[in-house]
Amino acid sequence: MNYIQQAYKGLHDGWRYVVGTIIIIIFVIVGQIPFTVAAIFEAKNQGTSLFEMDESTMMSVLEPNLNLFLMLLSFAIGLIGIFIVNKWLHKMTITQLTTSRKKIDWRRFWTIFFAWGIFSSGLVLLDYYMSPEGYVWNFDFNKFAILAIIAIVMVPLQTSCEEYLFRGYLMQGIGIAAKNKWVPLLVTSVIFGMLHIANPEVEKLGYVIMIYYIGTGLFLGIMTLMDEGLELALGFHAANNLFTALLVTADWTAFQTYSVLKDTSDPTGAAITDIIVPVFVIFPIILLILAKVYGWKNWKEKLFGKVEAPPKEDYKIIE
Repeated sequence: MNYIQQAYKGLHDGWRYVVGTIIIIIFVIVGQIPFTVAAIFEAKNQGTSLFEMDESTMMSVLEPNLNLFLMLLSFAIGLIGIFIVNKWLHKMTITQLTTSRKKIDWRRFWTIFFAWGIFSSGLVLLDYYMSPEGYVWNFDFNKFAILAIIAIVMVPLQTSCEEYLFRGYLMQGIGIAAKNKWVPLLVTSVIFGMLHIANPEVEKLGYVIMIYYIGTGLFLGIMTLMDEGLELALGFHAANNLFTALLVTADWTAFQTYSVLKDTSDPTGAAITDIIVPVFVIFPIILLILAKVYGWKNWKEKLFGKVEAPPKEDYKIIE
């Protein structure tokens, strides 16, 4: 039984996914209330209105560590919503939402987590070595220690919320509705990318960065379908955001943190390279390496094949 077919192990009526998505959105909105309230009060203390600020100013109105915690809190609450919907509305286990394997393969998660974390950090440090004038040393031990605690706890919850929603819940729900794999892969990737459209990076670099966001969604979706589980996508996404939050920040990014380095260079000049190279060079190479390591085969079937209900004896029918 493939990953999308896991949804047949629970209650999988179309209306349940519509209602479930609405419930998850409500959880996320509730999780945003503390950030919104704190930001409104802080903006008022500064003699302005939060609603008069642009996106980048709004994201930096609070003290960076508090800002990061409250910003990530909505994702943590959203993740709780996903698990509640999965259990009570669909009668499925977290394992069934995570993987087609009998149990979650944490070795896969940690392997790609450390591999991508070390590699991506190495790229930043290499750029710092080659162009030190584009960075300033931003390290403050006390502030960084608090950042590390917040990031290590909260960032994986944020990335897990996104993965369980897009590559998990919606991938399975849209897959069994469309009866194929390419529609959920494409739809979830586009939605994932479009939800980043309000990020300050878009304001700074322009809509061309949507290629990166949508491309990343496709990359993670392909990884999920080929590996028949979320473990690799969960590990990659967590490493990408966590190591970035700890290592480097910039005034125009969504994550404003007390990181080790602060990028002060003009990003517009290297924008095309930073977008095109990951999506069209690095990500395909990673997929090929993973295919070799985990023995992925039959790409056409796994990415474009049909999704059919498995024989009833292969799964428990819930009345």
